[in-house]
Amino acid sequence: MSHWLIRIFIKDAENTGDARVRNAYANLACVTGILCNVLLFAGKFAVGTLFGSVAIAADAMNNLSDASSNIVSLVGFRLGARPADEKHPFGHARYEYLAGLVVSVMILVIGIELLKESVTKVLHPTPVAFGWLSAAVLVASILIKLWMSLFNKKIGTLIDSETLLATAADARNDVISTAAVLVASLAVVATGFTRLDGLAGVAVAAFILYSGVGLVRDTLDPILGAAPDPELIERLERKVMTYPNVLGIHDLMLHDYGPGNRLVSFHVEMPAGADVLQSHDTIDTIEKDLLREEGLIATIHYDPVVTDDAHVNELRSFLTETAARLEPDAAVHDLRIVPGTSHTNVVFDCAVPPDYLIGKNQRAGRLANALREAVREKWPDHFCVIRMESNYGAAKLKEASDLQTRG
Repeated sequence: MSHWLIRIFIKDAENTGDARVRNAYANLACVTGILCNVLLFAGKFAVGTLFGSVAIAADAMNNLSDASSNIVSLVGFRLGARPADEKHPFGHARYEYLAGLVVSVMILVIGIELLKESVTKVLHPTPVAFGWLSAAVLVASILIKLWMSLFNKKIGTLIDSETLLATAADARNDVISTAAVLVASLAVVATGFTRLDGLAGVAVAAFILYSGVGLVRDTLDPILGAAPDPELIERLERKVMTYPNVLGIHDLMLHDYGPGNRLVSFHVEMPAGADVLQSHDTIDTIEKDLLREEGLIATIHYDPVVTDDAHVNELRSFLTETAARLEPDAAVHDLRIVPGTSHTNVVFDCAVPPDYLIGKNQRAGRLANALREAVREKWPDHFCVIRMESNYGAAKLKEASDLQTRG
């Protein structure tokens, strides 16, 4: 079914990097979701009303909320596809994230209303009639929702859409909640304990609320500026380190303006003695390759590193090893020395996780003092000038720690 729908409605389906193809996939998923959820709502609501089952009616309202979510997602995709303009030079793709947030809030509101109704049914139970028609509708709902989960997961993975992946997870949750309603309805018929219907409604509502809270958290992350994906950071590191004369990278920042519209910036350490024009050409090549292969608009800062000074290399290795021993997540970079008549300044940056620098947290200060003391013990006339900075939540990046063998 999924392959048939894609073949009929998506032209050039394999070219998912094209914005028009991506939007076609998103539209197909949303419209399919709207139609399926409206049909499921109509069937379940009719059966729930006819047989007086609040659990089935609650499950029907869940499907109605899913249809509303699909509509919001569709609008979000449409708005997000608008091109960049004078006021929004980075495009409108973040509308997709906002749509996901609206969907999550709607799920929470529906869950609260269903919880109130179900608690009332527990306190004041009413007779529930249940027959083969009810069972058939619920079984059909389980099968349809299972297919919708797989369908949305397939398309969400193809076009890298967190919104559709969340929709797939929500459909999977619906399979579980509908199965719970079916079991509860059968239990009411078998035992005559009518409060089970209300209790099942409470369970479904609680499940909806739990999912809604998780979806709110997931959709807020990219809007607020979540830390980069460690797998992406590792992949970028491995790629950049393959280019000639690249000794290390640091200060990586990823700016997410919506799916398919991400900017990345970082520093690249290269030998100070290398030809400047050649180093500049290498950086240009890295930027072009990242845009073509990763879809990332890259801005790279060139950091020249002295590789032919034995003392600088010794200091760099000593500080890198000491920092790693004191704090495994710390990384030293941009080291230089300023010799003087009475003392030598050792100037460098030390990147640490963001929480090291928050409020009254003293971990960054203790690390800086420990590094100063370690250098002073080995070289009494050396004084460390350290700038502690955040690594923006990224994994520890590759540093030029052994330039003696690579320089």
